[in-house]
Amino acid sequence: MIDYETYIKMKNYHEKDGLNCNQVAAIMGLSYKTVNKWLNEQRYRMRKPSQRSSKLDPFKNQILQMLEKYPYSAAQILLRIKEDGFDGGYTIVKDYVRKVRPPKTKAYLMLSFAPGECAQVDWGSYGSVNVGSTCRRLSFFVMVLCYSRLMYVEFTVSQTMEHFLACHQNAFDFFGCVPKKIMVDNLKSAVLRRIVGQAPVFNPKYFDFANHYGFSIAACNVGAGNEKGRVENGVGYVKKNFLAGLDIPDFVAINPAARHWLTTVANVRIHGKTRQKPVERFEKERSFLNPLPANAFDIATVSQVRASSQFRITLDANRYSVPAEYAGARLTLKTYPDRLCIYSQNKLIARHVRSYDRHQDFEDPDHPRQLLVQRKKARDQKIYMRFLTLSPKAEQYYYKLEQRRMNPKHHVQKIVALSEIYDSDAVARALEDAFTFQAFSCEYIANLLEQRSRCLPEPGALHLVRSEDLLDIDIEQPDLSIYERKGHDPKK
Repeated sequence: MIDYETYIKMKNYHEKDGLNCNQVAAIMGLSYKTVNKWLNEQRYRMRKPSQRSSKLDPFKNQILQMLEKYPYSAAQILLRIKEDGFDGGYTIVKDYVRKVRPPKTKAYLMLSFAPGECAQVDWGSYGSVNVGSTCRRLSFFVMVLCYSRLMYVEFTVSQTMEHFLACHQNAFDFFGCVPKKIMVDNLKSAVLRRIVGQAPVFNPKYFDFANHYGFSIAACNVGAGNEKGRVENGVGYVKKNFLAGLDIPDFVAINPAARHWLTTVANVRIHGKTRQKPVERFEKERSFLNPLPANAFDIATVSQVRASSQFRITLDANRYSVPAEYAGARLTLKTYPDRLCIYSQNKLIARHVRSYDRHQDFEDPDHPRQLLVQRKKARDQKIYMRFLTLSPKAEQYYYKLEQRRMNPKHHVQKIVALSEIYDSDAVARALEDAFTFQAFSCEYIANLLEQRSRCLPEPGALHLVRSEDLLDIDIEQPDLSIYERKGHDPKK
């Protein structure tokens, strides 16, 4: 059995925020079966207690009749029913009267506004939406001009200050002008503190924004949402007329659809209160509104961050790169709804498109370049130092390479690589011979080493051990008859 407060929260999540049973159950920590059961109830039903007789039972109808005629107090009712024989106490009467007394209906005056005098703003929420690989809560900003009822709506996945101010800017651009006053509820983006009987303390950023655009801020009284009824009706209208039944596959698609809905439905309908189209009524209001300023206000949220050793800063579970030389440095981050800018001592060092996905890494290809250059220099220096150990002539050989070759480091790298294959003495000898023959290239060293590795041992000297035997040689007389020709006399 849930209590009444839980039931009301459940209904608000479902009816006002547009959450389904599964989402409500997850937020409130209840089972799907429980949530589904209570959302199908038209009203809260208390578990019926076991029927027990009460001393007050014979007088309950009398009490109801008295309350219908006049709002008597429990003490007055107790005196009356005691005269009729009730012998119970005050508490039982007070509890019953509190339970059955008709609720008081508070009356409100309808606020009226002159053309251009005021606009009202508020946030609405409606379930969640897919953004990349994640899911974010969907919010929407509504501004309504109080006289004409012309409406602006913009969807976001955040209600932070930069989004709040950006939505104002976009609304002013949509209207082409600025109202003289804006009424806000007591949300933290606008009002930092509000105590009954005291002037509200406005958010300094919002106050500066208002001064820039030339409007004053009016904060509603605490618990007096009726004071901005126009925009609250607008929030409800967006949910019922635009969002109800709308399939939202991705966040990117929703704002163009909302803009189309504004121009074809919301601002051209016959308004229920004025009985006129907002766009037609706006034509009468336009001349009373303030013009837009020449320059836009910088709406960025500014914060201090420190770059990691991987030259990254983190925002909303995403990582963004900065130039490698700023690894570990303290930097200034300016966050906009669509981008983020990173500064070092007022110098812009990095700029990225803002992502509302989660756990993504974004790197500018230019940012690691300096680190790669440094690493290459260190690697080249290490190879050069190794080259100098190959031979006493190595340093002189390198100077000649610099004079005669366009890329001496390439030749040094190849020669050092050859030292991993061939014996160090062989490489040293090849370097010295190449220097002697003024042959300065890695190809010559490689050919020299290869040829020498394939050479057979040189033959030794011939020694005659038994010379007398070797000199006693019989040579047979050759047969010269093969040279005789037919009919030829060799004596001639």
